[in-house]
Amino acid sequence: CRFSQMLHPIFEEASNVIKEEYPDKNQVVFARVDCDQHSDIAQRYRISKYPTLKLFRNGMMMKREYRGQRSVTAIADYIRQQKSNPIRDVQDLEEINSLDRSRRNIVGYFEQKDSDNYRTFERVANILHDDCVFLSAFGAVSKAERFSGDNVIYKPPGENAPDMVYLGSLTNFDLIYAWTQDKCVPLVREITFENGEELTEEGLPFLILFHMKDDLESLEKFQQEVARQLISEKGTINFLHADCDKFRHPLLHIQKTPADCPVIAIDSFRHMYVFPDFGDLSVPGKLKQFVLDLHSGKLHREFHHGPDPTDVAPGQPIQDVASSPPESSFQKLAPSEHRYTLLREKDEL
Repeated sequence: CRFSQMLHPIFEEASNVIKEEYPDKNQVVFARVDCDQHSDIAQRYRISKYPTLKLFRNGMMMKREYRGQRSVTAIADYIRQQKSNPIRDVQDLEEINSLDRSRRNIVGYFEQKDSDNYRTFERVANILHDDCVFLSAFGAVSKAERFSGDNVIYKPPGENAPDMVYLGSLTNFDLIYAWTQDKCVPLVREITFENGEELTEEGLPFLILFHMKDDLESLEKFQQEVARQLISEKGTINFLHADCDKFRHPLLHIQKTPADCPVIAIDSFRHMYVFPDFGDLSVPGKLKQFVLDLHSGKLHREFHHGPDPTDVAPGQPIQDVASSPPESSFQKLAPSEHRYTLLREKDEL
């Protein structure tokens, strides 16, 4: 790979620069993988383009890979940024009252910094600092909030949104990480030009609500039904919402325009399938069956061959359908003639 060969000396020089700044091998490790020889590693981490730079913390691969400039300075600066403290120390509890409540905030109250509780909190913050703002208070500053010992709370977006308290062990990394991730990463995320490629690389199909930017009512209904019907499907499909005006191209793939919004569709990265009627969103089990039909292959089969015979009323003829269902418009790695509609549309804008 010519581009990998070009990056190799830059990557190596950046590693030498960082090694001088962080000589302790437990601080930063630069590693190189030949994916021809180690295809199992490439497959495990869904590496399908080269070169790819992934960041691991505590043995966990971070969702966001390095997409910055391929230069020694830029890579070294990125590592320095990753080594910076992700937690802001609070000097007065009044600072908590002036938090930006448009963000997701996680606040830890500890007796002392040199403790197992804080070290676990720090590990979690290192992994999720892109998704939440992390703050901590110690000693006398935090005493009023430590009436039952060290504790961690989540302050969700919204001025009047109630706080949520973590009730598990503060030294159990798996428990507090799972709790914090659930709070920091919303069940329904927005897909944008900036994160579209990143979401695609997670490798899960998309269930997308296309809605007008100011149509918050439809978004709220979608979020409620996803939480009610599809919480068990988390990890098998990504729940997303998209601005109809910005993503006209994906809508065109399913013969829709912004005037048709709100529209729900599944992008399997092979084809796009439309939820028949947004008005059926609240019908118990309807949205979940739509997702289950994706997993079972029914959506793909019916697009190519028409409705299953069991789904046709007695005596009703099976309708002939086009043999070419709408192509995926989010798949970054599709053949060149279908390359990543998000990026094409961004260029046009």
